[in-house]
Amino acid sequence: MRKFILKTTTTLAAAAVSVSMAHAGDVEVLHWWTSGGEAAALNVLKQDLEGQGTGWNDMPVAGGGGESAMTVLRARVTSGNPPTAVQMLGFDILDWAKEDALADLNAVAVKEGWDDVIPEALQAFAKHDGQWVSAPVNVHSTNWVWANKSVLDANGIAVPANWEEFEAALETLAAAGVTPVAHGGQAWQDATVFDAVAMSAGGPEFYKAAFIDLDEEALGSDTMVESFRRMEVIRGHVDENFSGRDWNLATAMVINGEAGFQMMGDWAKGEFLNAGKVPGEDFLCFRFPGTEDQVTFNADQFAMFDQGGNVSAEQAALATAILSPSFQSAFNVVKGSVPARTDVSDEAFDACGKQGMKDLAAAAASGNLYGSMAHGHAAPAAVKNAIYDVITAHFNGEYDAATAALELVDAVSIAK
Repeated sequence: MRKFILKTTTTLAAAAVSVSMAHAGDVEVLHWWTSGGEAAALNVLKQDLEGQGTGWNDMPVAGGGGESAMTVLRARVTSGNPPTAVQMLGFDILDWAKEDALADLNAVAVKEGWDDVIPEALQAFAKHDGQWVSAPVNVHSTNWVWANKSVLDANGIAVPANWEEFEAALETLAAAGVTPVAHGGQAWQDATVFDAVAMSAGGPEFYKAAFIDLDEEALGSDTMVESFRRMEVIRGHVDENFSGRDWNLATAMVINGEAGFQMMGDWAKGEFLNAGKVPGEDFLCFRFPGTEDQVTFNADQFAMFDQGGNVSAEQAALATAILSPSFQSAFNVVKGSVPARTDVSDEAFDACGKQGMKDLAAAAASGNLYGSMAHGHAAPAAVKNAIYDVITAHFNGEYDAATAALELVDAVSIAK
C-alpha cells in the first residue's frame, strides 16, 4: 500500500475533492506556466497533443518556482485524485518517486531512446532506482543577467566583466535616476540572485562545497560573508516596491526601460520575445559577472502520476510528445530555455538561445555544470527552504552579512 507523507490544509483538501478527473482521452496537467511567454510556450505542447487527438485539461497555479503548485498537488493526491502529469523540479520529483506515487515510464523511454540523448545530470532527477518517472522538457540556466540595451547605451555602460564593474554600473544607473536592478521580493527570486552571487564570489569549488556537499566550513566562511555583502549592494539598488513582485513584472521593468538589469533564469527571455524584443538589439543576455565558465541549471520536467499501475495511453502520448526533437526545438525557442536532448539543432534559436546551448555543452564537458541551489537541483527541499529563509531574512535587513553566514550554518545543520 502506498504511503504519502503529506501536509496540507483542510481547505485545500476539501477544494481538491471537488476537482473532477480528466475525461478519458485527455491529460490533466498541473503547472505554473502562467506568464505571457510561458503560456505561449506551453501552447506548443497543447497543439502537439491535440494534433494526436489527445485533449488538454489545464490546471495552472500561478507562482514561479512551483511552491504553490506543490501545495495544490498534495491536496489533490490526499483526496485520491492526482492529475495526469505535473510540472516538477529536481528533488521534488525524487521525493514523490520515493513515495511510489509516480508511474514507470521505462517502456516509453526505451522505445524513444532517452538514455542516449538526455544528459546524465538531468537523468539524475528523472530516474528513481533506475526507473524513468518523468519527462524532461528543457534545461534552464539560472546565472543569467538581462539588460535593457538602450538604457545601458545611454549611460555608457558596457557588459560588466567582473563584480567590480557590475557594482559600478549599478551606481551609474542609480545616479542617472534609473532603477538599477529589477527584482521581485519573493524567496525563490532572492535565492536565484544569491545563487549567481555566491558562484561569482567563491567559484565552483566553493559553490559545490556549500550548496551541494553542505559543508559547514564553506557555509560559514569569509567567502559566504562576502556573498551576503554583495547581496546588500544589490538590495541597495532595487526600487522600494520590490516586495512581493512577480518575476515577470520585474522583467517588464527592464523591457520598458524602467530598470537596467534583472538577474533571472533564461525563462525571462520568453517575456522579451513575447514583447517583440530582439536579443542584441533591444536587450542583452550575459552570464552573471564572474560565472562566465559555469552554468547553474534547473530542468522543468513532467512527472506522470500513477493512476492505476500502468502508464495510460494519454500519459505515453504526452511523454513522447515532450521528448520529440521537433517539440524540444519549438518549445524551447519560445520558452527561452534550451533542449533537454543533446541532439537538437540550434538552427531555429536566436542569439541568446545559441549561446545558452553552447554554454551548456561547454560546461557539461568541463565539469562546470551545477544544479541550482535556488531551484531545487543542489539539495533536498528541506535544506533549500532553510537556505531560502536565511537569504530572504538577510535581504530584508534582519541580519548583517556576518550574522547571515552563521545563521546559514545553523539552518542547514537543522534541516539536513
